[in-house]
Amino acid sequence: MATYKKRGFKPKNKVEENQLDEQNSTTAEVFSTLDEGASKTEAWVQKNQNYILGAIAAIAIGVLGYLGYNEFIQKPKEASAANELYYPQQYFDQALTNETEKDSLFLLALNGAEGKYGFLDIIEEYKGTKAANLANYSAGMTYLNMQQYQEAITHLENFSSDDAVLGAMAKGGIGDAFSQLSQPEDALDYYEKAVAHSENEYTTPRFLYKAGIIAMDLGQKEKAKGFFERIKSEFSMAQEANNIDLLIGLAKN
Repeated sequence: MATYKKRGFKPKNKVEENQLDEQNSTTAEVFSTLDEGASKTEAWVQKNQNYILGAIAAIAIGVLGYLGYNEFIQKPKEASAANELYYPQQYFDQALTNETEKDSLFLLALNGAEGKYGFLDIIEEYKGTKAANLANYSAGMTYLNMQQYQEAITHLENFSSDDAVLGAMAKGGIGDAFSQLSQPEDALDYYEKAVAHSENEYTTPRFLYKAGIIAMDLGQKEKAKGFFERIKSEFSMAQEANNIDLLIGLAKN
């Protein structure tokens, strides 16, 4: 049992003297061990201080580099790319409403004009930006309208978005391209992906309808019936719901 030692404590007998010597010895061993451990730690730090300092410096440089890149390179690049995207998007929008000049306007949207970038230039010059991603979507839709279906698929597959409408439209656009290339199985797969991407009043009934028509052509009438019945029950106000009972009847038969 440990004995509390007052300052100036003197053992009364041989037993207490032995206990005191034992405690002093144990304490000395503990401090000796601590001193030895501290010395080893200090020696290791001294031996590896260049490595330690290098690692700290590398971390600091990495953090500062990321912040500097994001602030002084990526942000200005994003702003410049977004500004460039405005011009080809105007040509694209005009092409959708101008039947007589749509082909030339689509080409201007893709390739640019009067020193301004087109979608393809933005994709190449501003890789990794949000504008380049959107340019892939617009380029894909441009090629789809120009009936260049393989190019449409390539660009729409390179587009990525969590947006409810744009994400679904991109997948549905790929489905349209495969349908035109007489690859109905692939078309149905992408129409189903478009439906699964998000549920909204615009894209969901649109691609349910297209999926149902393709499924009918493939002889998958039960699947087609499911698509049509969903339009009837969930999107009865959509344009695709017109004559939906007729389509359900055809799928049943």
